[in-house]
Amino acid sequence: MPIKFPSARAGLEGTTQEFPPPPEKPKDPDLAAADRVTGLDALELGGKSDKPSLGVRIWRSAWPKLLAVAIVLFAWQLVVWAEWKPVYVLPGPVTVFKDLGDVVTTLDFWGGVRLTMTRALTGFALAVAIGTIVGAAVSRFAPLRAAIGSLITGLQTMPSIMWFPLAILLFQISESAIMFVVVIGAAPSVANGLISGIDYVPRTWLRVGQVLGMSGFAKYRHLILPASLPSFISGLKQGWAFSWRSLMAGELLVIVPGALSIGVRMQQARDLNESSLVICFIIVVLVIGILIDVLFNAADNALRKRWGLTGS
Repeated sequence: MPIKFPSARAGLEGTTQEFPPPPEKPKDPDLAAADRVTGLDALELGGKSDKPSLGVRIWRSAWPKLLAVAIVLFAWQLVVWAEWKPVYVLPGPVTVFKDLGDVVTTLDFWGGVRLTMTRALTGFALAVAIGTIVGAAVSRFAPLRAAIGSLITGLQTMPSIMWFPLAILLFQISESAIMFVVVIGAAPSVANGLISGIDYVPRTWLRVGQVLGMSGFAKYRHLILPASLPSFISGLKQGWAFSWRSLMAGELLVIVPGALSIGVRMQQARDLNESSLVICFIIVVLVIGILIDVLFNAADNALRKRWGLTGS
């Protein structure tokens, strides 16, 4: 019986038939996880395209503060119009800001600001160094905490003006008397902030550090201090507030000859019954305090952003 072979047409048609695709290789789990993370990152970044411009963000942050300033100035002017006190005792905003503009254009004013800020930064730096050492020691040694833990809190709540009679007896009328009060007013806040931050370091992190071989100074430098930074920054901010208030009280009470600081100039204006200048220096102290607070808030926000604690 003759054998039938497929025709050439059938053979050509047979070559065009579709074959099933080869089986896909299973994906590496690590690559799959990376793809998912990349997708989440892209989704998160995609939502940031609606972020407002820099000018809009500045305006949203500034207008509540400007409104508060406007309300205060309006209330101040209302009190002046009500003639609660004579104008030479309580001048209006227009008079005060005119005098403030004249004051800030003088070299003597900026010399006083430089002296005051030098004292503030020097005293605060000493307070941070002492408070950090004391806070680290108290948090590390339980007997030391039992001995002086409550004492640190007591020193923090003590009014700084109570230290000035002792400071004058110890150091006479000198820069050292002012520095003593500034340091002793700020150091307890710094120490308490560090102690609180170390207390709230998760125990799991400490065990991980122990497994990695961290001990002694390396453990504090690479694990405990970075983990306690949020509370530590809050302690620094509070310590600055105490040191700034202590310094202003010191400059009013301890007048060092030849040192024309902001407090001394304010005291001179009070002795000469120049109410407008007194209010001018009050505004200067307030503005400096606000600017320092803005710096601390920026550092705090940067830290929160680094730790992923900012809102969406």
